Amino acid sequence: MNRITVALLLLLLLLLLTASSFANKEKSAKGENLLLQLESNFAADVAKHGHDAFLTYFADDGVEIVDGGGINDKEAMRKQPSWPEGTTLTWTPVHADMASSGDLGYTYGNYVYSAKNKEGKLVVTYGKYTSIWKKQKDGQWKVVVDMGNSSPDPKTGK
Repeated sequence: MNRITVALLLLLLLLLLTASSFANKEKSAKGENLLLQLESNFAADVAKHGHDAFLTYFADDGVEIVDGGGINDKEAMRKQPSWPEGTTLTWTPVHADMASSGDLGYTYGNYVYSAKNKEGKLVVTYGKYTSIWKKQKDGQWKVVVDMGNSSPDPKTGK
């Protein structure tokens, strides 16, 4: 074998070992780290795919407690229109905790929601959120309660 072939084989082997290590690390996350990872994945998927991704993280019996409004079950959330072009929702978990049973936990953190108002002007809303996660019968973790409340811009206080 020539040097290029050997180098490519070594590079491929290194990539496989790295991917395997990453996959094992993801599977082995537990407790608070698992919840933070789930929440980060949830936020990343919603940042990419919007409303549709938001729904995929909810349990069938999950609910959304609306800031200043009511309580939406998953069916009501499904009926909501897709987010308008340019709408974004990002959030960052700052804390997580898991029940000693290992099947229920929560995260909370800060969010930023941006959307155009009726006049077409981009409006940014800041807030805090809490997600309650529950391990489902099939072993997947899903959100059973999501709630948020708006708050002032952390930089200006307005």
